[in-house]
Amino acid sequence: MPNLKKRYGLIGYPLGHSFSKNYFAEKFAKENISGNTYENFPLENIDAFPALIKNNPNLSGLNVTIPYKEKVIPFLDELKGAAKTIAAVNTIQFKAGKLIGHNTDVIGFESALADFFSKSGISPKHALILGTGGAAKAIAYVLDKKEIKYDYVSRKKGANKLTYEALDRPKIEEIQLIVNTTPLGTFPDIHRCPPLSYNQLSAKHLLFDLVYNPEKTVFLKMGESQKCAIQNGFRMLELQAEASYKIWQQS
Repeated sequence: MPNLKKRYGLIGYPLGHSFSKNYFAEKFAKENISGNTYENFPLENIDAFPALIKNNPNLSGLNVTIPYKEKVIPFLDELKGAAKTIAAVNTIQFKAGKLIGHNTDVIGFESALADFFSKSGISPKHALILGTGGAAKAIAYVLDKKEIKYDYVSRKKGANKLTYEALDRPKIEEIQLIVNTTPLGTFPDIHRCPPLSYNQLSAKHLLFDLVYNPEKTVFLKMGESQKCAIQNGFRMLELQAEASYKIWQQS
């Protein structure tokens, strides 16, 4: 009989906060998928990626997290779908000796966002994306698809992005959705949050945090105290993980 065992993993740095390893261990156990494993591969530098691939020839698929969703691209043979459009990868498919980059963050966010809108009864027309990394690109891709205007927000000035200092009351008043794509507030640094003027928020605002650990970040707590509807990133992660696994099965 052929060996059906599959070995998957996650690259990024650091990985102490990662949900993927436990999620896939539980998935394999629940679905009686014997022999499959999922491991964390913390890389202090993306230049260690080729050695990881060379030293682990039995890998069947990888996920990619902060800070390598963009930096991993030069090491791949091809990009497909949304990954090609936005130049950000969170899933690597091993197929016919090639490494193919995909982005399932867009799948997870789009579905989780639709549920969030439905539950809140609010249909935003304008959003703020906090952060400008690979995850932010995936969020922007979905917002473009939904025809929701957005502004990037960063600590540093730059083309096509606002600084936190520029978010005065008139600007906050014109937006309805704020999406945090930064790692601020992630365990164990749970006391940090994006430097917004939270007292300017109200019940008309939706706050979506891609962070899921802790379940309710300071960002979400501050929004909740202003009567905002809030959503963490756990459901998005579940959905993107399942989408990644489907891609790996096509290898």
